[in-house]
Amino acid sequence: MTLLAWGFDGLLLLGLLGLAWKALNSTDLFSAIALFIAFGLLMALVWVRLEAPDIALAEAAIGAGLSGALLLAALARLRGMEGNVTSNTGVEEAPNNIDARLVQWLSAILLLPVLFGLVYGVLSLPGNAVGLSAEINANLAASGVSNPVTAVLLNFRAYDTLLEVFVLLLALIAIWSMGSIQFNRSIETIGKTSLETTSSVLDTLVYLLVPVLMMVAAYLLWVGAHAPGGAFQAGSVLAAACVLLLLAGWPLHRLLTAMRLRLLAVAGPVVFVSMAAYSLIAEGALLQFPPEHAGTLILLLETVAALSIAVTLAALFSGGQGQHE
Repeated sequence: MTLLAWGFDGLLLLGLLGLAWKALNSTDLFSAIALFIAFGLLMALVWVRLEAPDIALAEAAIGAGLSGALLLAALARLRGMEGNVTSNTGVEEAPNNIDARLVQWLSAILLLPVLFGLVYGVLSLPGNAVGLSAEINANLAASGVSNPVTAVLLNFRAYDTLLEVFVLLLALIAIWSMGSIQFNRSIETIGKTSLETTSSVLDTLVYLLVPVLMMVAAYLLWVGAHAPGGAFQAGSVLAAACVLLLLAGWPLHRLLTAMRLRLLAVAGPVVFVSMAAYSLIAEGALLQFPPEHAGTLILLLETVAALSIAVTLAALFSGGQGQHE
């Protein structure tokens, strides 16, 4: 590694530590969220330096982009709740700085064992780890794809991806089940914003960016079989297009009614479980695809999962559940 590369990596490390420290110590929630988004983008660059482009794409799209949008939406709802409480009581309560500091110190103390455990784990790693690269490359032809990451996530270790899809669905069910006022702004409610109230610049930007985002999502989905990409990256980019439309006031509730939204949200898990049942009947093993049909099954699975992930993430951003057809 050259001196320039060492210097660049050192700056990345200092930038990550500085952004993390500022985000954790910021008293303004909006500034903390902005710092978190910047941290995610810088972390994506770190994954690129570590030669993990798949994780870098997921970090940039989900870790920084959609997570930042979700945090900003939550902040807007919290401020709306605080405004309602203040207007109803007429008194604005001052924050208790002593309790906040006590919580911060207790959190730091509880995190110290985790820190020591991670440091010990890293230092105890062997110097020359063998890894599973040889086994993966030896069985790559039977996986149906040529990208080793996709082969692991959707064939060799498909259990992990199955659980991730269900985690997203459970998160959406949890938000819908709350049913409180702050989470009752459905896609329909957000879509009621008239396009006449938005600026022409924003409309032009939406007309330009949304088709590009859809093409990028389709490319990431197709290229995932032999290059970095896949269902989660494609679904997150497609969800970003939906979030942009929601923020611009487009009435997506006319397209995503309550029943359609539910069907698309459960489509990914249902198809995944169906694939698992098919492999159990055909091959006698759960999520072990026949080699002659593995490529087609993985492409079908990724396509449905990408749509399901996109709708789920967009619904998480909008909050409440649509009530009208």
